[in-house]
This record gives sequence, C-alpha cells and structure tokens, in this order.
Amino acid sequence: MRRPTPLPAPPSTGAAGDADAPVEVSIPLAPRRPEPVREPAPASSPEPSPESTGDDATDHDLDAPAWAATSPLAPVVPIEERGTSDPAESDEEAATDAAPIGVRDVWAAARARRRALRAEVRRFTVRQRRRRMLWIGVLGALALLVLGTLGAAYSPLFAVERIRVVGAETLNPGDVEAALDGQLGTPLPLIDSSEIKAALVQFPLVQSYTLEARPPHELVVRIMERTPIGAVQSAAGYTLVDAAGVALATTPEAPAGHPVIEATGGIGSPAFTAIGTVYRSLPDDIRAQVTTMRATTANDVTLTLGGTNTDVVWGNADDSAEKAVRLAAAMAVRPPADVYSYDVSSVDAVVVR
Repeated sequence: MRRPTPLPAPPSTGAAGDADAPVEVSIPLAPRRPEPVREPAPASSPEPSPESTGDDATDHDLDAPAWAATSPLAPVVPIEERGTSDPAESDEEAATDAAPIGVRDVWAAARARRRALRAEVRRFTVRQRRRRMLWIGVLGALALLVLGTLGAAYSPLFAVERIRVVGAETLNPGDVEAALDGQLGTPLPLIDSSEIKAALVQFPLVQSYTLEARPPHELVVRIMERTPIGAVQSAAGYTLVDAAGVALATTPEAPAGHPVIEATGGIGSPAFTAIGTVYRSLPDDIRAQVTTMRATTANDVTLTLGGTNTDVVWGNADDSAEKAVRLAAAMAVRPPADVYSYDVSSVDAVVVR
C-alpha cells in the first residue's frame, strides 16, 4: 500500500493578494480505522514549514490526527487503486489467459468422470458383490460335486463284478446267478431291470425280487420264492401249483410232502382260491399232516389228515386264522388217532367226532 498521491493545486487566479483565499480540495477519504492509543507527540516536534505548500508538498487530511503524518502504518490506498473490478470481468480475463481446451482434454475429463463414478459404485456395492461371489462359489462347488459323483458312478469304477442271489431255498442260487451274467461289467446305475426280469421269468418259483447295489462292484438279488400249496392232477401228471395257480413243476407222480388238490372248476375257481387261503393259514405241524384238500364251492373246504385218515371240515375261508387256532387246541386235547373228524366251520363251537 502506498500513500495517497496529492492532487495538484488549482491554478492561481487574480492578484497575489488572493493567495490567502481558501482553496477547495476534494480528497477521497479511506474508511476510518480504529485509532490506536498512542502517546502524544513531543512538544518539540517541528511544525511544517509554510513553504512546503507548493506543488511538491503533500496534502494531509485536516481532520486526521496528528500522528497520522508520522504513523509507520501502511498508507491508505485510494478507492480507485483497490481491487474493485467486476467478478465477471475477472472471469473473462482468466478465461482469456487460460490455454484453449481441446478434444483430448474433453475425453480425458469424461474418462476421469467415468472412472470416479465406477469407483463410487464399487465402494457402495462391495458387500453385495462379496455376497454374490460367496453364492457363486457355493453353487459352483455343489455343481462340481454333483458332476463328479455322476461321472464316477457311470464310469467303469463302479461296474458290476459280482452277482449274489439271496433268499433261494428251493432254487439253486448258482443257476440264477448264471442267468444274470449279462449284467457283469455294467455300471451299477445303468443296471437294466427289464433284462433281469426277463432272466428271472425262466424260474417259476420266483414270485418277486428286489435289486440292491453295493458299491463298488456287487449286485445283490433278493428273491422270494413261491410257496406251493399242492399238486393238481391232470393228463400230464401232477402239477405243483402255488396259491395263485402258477404251475411250478410237473411230475408223473404226486410230489412227496405236498397235498393233492381236488377243486371243482380247476385253477382259478372260487373253490381253488378258498383252498389256497385255508392252506396258508395252517400251522406248520398241521400243514405237514394234510394229504388231500377238497372243495366244490368256496364254502365247503375239507382237509384230510393222511396219517390217521381224519377229516377236518373247514367250511368257508372266513376267519381262517381263528379256526386254525381252535383246531390246534382241539387236536391237542384229542389227537387225530382217536378222532374221526374235526368240524371247525363254526368258530364258536368246535365239533369233534
């Protein structure tokens, strides 16, 4: 800041006597500052010389304090010399002085803006991305596990190398295993049940079967054999049948250990069905004594105990389990050797003759 420049004195007009006339001077005043407390100037301070009022003299504010002339503070800057320019003019001057903006600068600014936007998006979605990556990892691991398991199961690593038959009593297990040799070398998941069924149909005694795969190389075939109830006489001989009437074997003579069935209407008739139900309800010790089973209808089933030629009048097949219990109790009290017949057609009243 520099001190204000004094205004030039106006040209003198008139005679020399007018030099003492008052001169009007317009001096721009700076805003007043708070006056610091100062000690009064010494009395011996020199007074300004009257001769210093010429053109080279410096005019001072008449209202200013006495210390203003000798103050070491920065001088007051006139308003005209302060920074009072218009902000719009300053922006225009700055734009004029700045370097011209090219296409590369615009592209660089756009890239920087996109980069900053992506950084903000990544910052605010980091948890979501971590959760997504976790789910992707879990699903990927499960998919690999499933694919690996399926690939191993359908590979030769789990091929059938041994077939074991379980449940065969009358049948020879070796014959059944030989009939199933076509499944050897087949992966366990690819076992063809229809081929196994076709092979087991050759054995009439097989009533049902189940397959059990035991990795890595064993196939277990559990079969349930048919239970023959007796032999039906025909022109070809004696045919051993089960309760469903399935022919199991045919021999020229009556098979030992099996009763002869005499059913009116043959296999498939109501009389034959009633005979089969009665036979399966008998205890093993009584069943072994039966040599003949006869029925003309479903309501007149009769059994013959061959050892003593004793008849057992059974009636229909209703309540066969209860009738078998009552028959066993009656035979225990009066053995068949002393009895002509047992009548259990009525469960409530067993008649022994």
